[in-house]
Amino acid sequence: MKAKANKLNELFRHKKTGILNMYCTAGFPKLESTPEVLLSLQTAGADIIEIGIPYSDPVADGPTIQKSNMIALENGISIELLFQQLFNLNGRITVPTILMGYLNPVLQYGMERFCADAHVAGVSGIILPDLPMHEFQENYKELFIKYQLHFIFLVTPETSEDRIRKADKLSDGFLYAVSSSSTTGKESSLETQAPYFKRLQAMNLKNPVLIGFGIKDRNTFEEACSHANGAIIGSAYINALTTGEDIDGITRDFISTIKK
Repeated sequence: MKAKANKLNELFRHKKTGILNMYCTAGFPKLESTPEVLLSLQTAGADIIEIGIPYSDPVADGPTIQKSNMIALENGISIELLFQQLFNLNGRITVPTILMGYLNPVLQYGMERFCADAHVAGVSGIILPDLPMHEFQENYKELFIKYQLHFIFLVTPETSEDRIRKADKLSDGFLYAVSSSSTTGKESSLETQAPYFKRLQAMNLKNPVLIGFGIKDRNTFEEACSHANGAIIGSAYINALTTGEDIDGITRDFISTIKK
């Protein structure tokens, strides 16, 4: 397999702060929407695009993303169809893309098949929140290396220092710092989590850190960026997509309210 530079590494090499990772749900709002959403996010200025693979029991996600998952599944999305949509883009997505999903559907698809297809589709990283670290290390780490995919772990305010360091050691690309122990989209004050963010900063981690959960507008984005390399926005964008049919216009308007 021909080695290629990971786009996440390239991004973080050239940009250290203010990184905007935009989450979208595959197959939402309509089955065929995914390519248009991805291209619109790229054009509007997203630095990273995180594509959620719909699942019937997304335990880490709040009601907004759960609902988008249900709609996408009703629309008929599947991992196989998502990869076909990504293949059909023929390399038009030049920003780093990440697939975020849950372990069971990926295992049903086949872990090596999943990694191989992700590689062909130009995906840079994978997030599977319910894959335990020890299982990743023992069973799958070499597979992700083989297919040149960064695996990204999540940490929370309750994660011990030892576990944060282990997650950082096993992760590549970046470390996903959950801003609170609640689900995505839930109101939470980033200011109250400042000690947690400062603790992460003081640990001199090998990976850049992106903060997710509760980032919804310019104020919360800039607050998160003051503590980390960037932030992840999901639920607020999913909500925006429900306000009309013009995906490109909605996306452009939304991101213009986040980035100066």
